[in-house]
Amino acid sequence: MIWDWLLSSMDASRVHDVGPALSWHARIMVFGWGVLAPVSVFVARFFKVLPWQNWPHELDSKVWWHSHWVTQLGVLVLSAVGLALILVSPQNSGEAWVHRVFGYAVLLLAAGQGLSGLLRGSKGGPTDLNEQGLPRGDHYDMTARRLVFEAYHRTYGYLAVALGGGAIISGLWIANAPKWMLMALALWWIVLAAVSFYLQRRGFAVDTYQAIWGPDSAHPGNRMERQGWGTVRPDMPLKMFDEQREK
Repeated sequence: MIWDWLLSSMDASRVHDVGPALSWHARIMVFGWGVLAPVSVFVARFFKVLPWQNWPHELDSKVWWHSHWVTQLGVLVLSAVGLALILVSPQNSGEAWVHRVFGYAVLLLAAGQGLSGLLRGSKGGPTDLNEQGLPRGDHYDMTARRLVFEAYHRTYGYLAVALGGGAIISGLWIANAPKWMLMALALWWIVLAAVSFYLQRRGFAVDTYQAIWGPDSAHPGNRMERQGWGTVRPDMPLKMFDEQREK
């Protein structure tokens, strides 16, 4: 019976027997890095401009931003709780070192992501004028500080999610979890990857700069290369918006 197979442990030669601390460590980390972290990246990549948003006349939707930082904060809190649980739990498996390497690498990357977010610099732009009433800011001007943040935060964010998947799989194997847990996670990741592929092909990975300030070439960032692999700038000639601005 398929149900019996799904309920059986991944390794029939071992017993699935973990204490409460390890059980909750697993649940918390799977939810944090298997669900919340991928969703956080997914929303930030594909929903900077909403399907029903009248872009570029409606700019700077905050839906993706609030979703991203709330979910990322949730991941950081869950990671701290999960770490505390594993530190007070005995670890007897000789194979646990693989899981520990994945786990601590993910925690270091998560801490780096949180710190980089705090150090990303000022926003600037027409919606965040400085004390002199000017639109100057690290993001608006795409200063060296912001360029470093963009490269670091994107690259290591994707890496953290990937390593999180490795930590989850190795953890499920060490705990000798029921097969349905791995199957459910695999199905969730496949669906998320398929939807991501579709949205990427449809051009939903809009460049953050244009999503916030539009395509007008008067904005300094629009005269620079877009940031991030695979991001797009909608096929709307900048000249058309320059002419509208002059009118």
